[in-house]
Amino acid sequence: MITRMRMFVTLCVLALAAVSGVANATNYTLWVNGRHGTGVVGDYTSFNYWGPSNVPAGVNKKAVNWDGYNSIATQNWHVRAALDCFCTGGNWCYLVTYSASDLMLGYTLANYGGSKRMVKRAVPNSSGVCSNSTGRAQTGWNIKWVRVGAGAAGGTELADAGSWTTSEPLVADMKTATARAMYDHNNTRNLWFYMYAGAKGAYYSFLLPGQDDSVVPYHSSGGVSGSSGAAFCNPSDWWCNDLTLGTAVNEGGRPKWSYHSVAFRDDDEDYDHYTNANWQGIVSVVRSAVVDSAY
Repeated sequence: MITRMRMFVTLCVLALAAVSGVANATNYTLWVNGRHGTGVVGDYTSFNYWGPSNVPAGVNKKAVNWDGYNSIATQNWHVRAALDCFCTGGNWCYLVTYSASDLMLGYTLANYGGSKRMVKRAVPNSSGVCSNSTGRAQTGWNIKWVRVGAGAAGGTELADAGSWTTSEPLVADMKTATARAMYDHNNTRNLWFYMYAGAKGAYYSFLLPGQDDSVVPYHSSGGVSGSSGAAFCNPSDWWCNDLTLGTAVNEGGRPKWSYHSVAFRDDDEDYDHYTNANWQGIVSVVRSAVVDSAY
């Protein structure tokens, strides 16, 4: 009788521990900056790059800051540290990328998304690194989806043309041929990338094929596959193949990368590339979508 009672008590304790573990699980929204990072690297509360930090931007929002200057390969550890901190164990993440951080996250998932990750306590030190929690490991990270504003994983012809200083390591990575060959863009670890493509170009948009947000053309912001860029436009433009919504093959036959879906195409040409440190441009559309779906 005593043995049975002890077994019963033990089972109750285990059940309570399991319930407690579920109750303590937390969802986070991670915002990863693009080129010219202005946030404090390692400080997940530093939203200088995006805009006022009191603006709603998804549940438990965190700013994943890197310098936005050096190469994807050398800065990548900052993103992995953030994913380890907030997206392991019982915790799950919504991810938001913008411009060059689309390239950064794609590189991270393709190269490290199947690796062994230690479960962490979501309490970062000053470098943005969290300590191990239970000594348990898992494969990859717990990510619900990725929303991408002005995604530059396909590169931009502004980098090709030398419109930006060629001494920046990141600019070298953002050349169209380089960006598209950097990793397997189809390998998202089965995570959906929802693309938001702006079309409010600038006077120098002749350097960019098809529709563009003044920095990134539709072939990149729309997740169009292939080893090089091409001209894609809104349906109202008769002289260019349409960038299609969702996962549909684009006009002219060029498909999107696997697990890439165009959630927003700027048919009215209202949104440019720039956040202006105030959640503006195409990021404003992304932020609204995140507020409605990251909870």
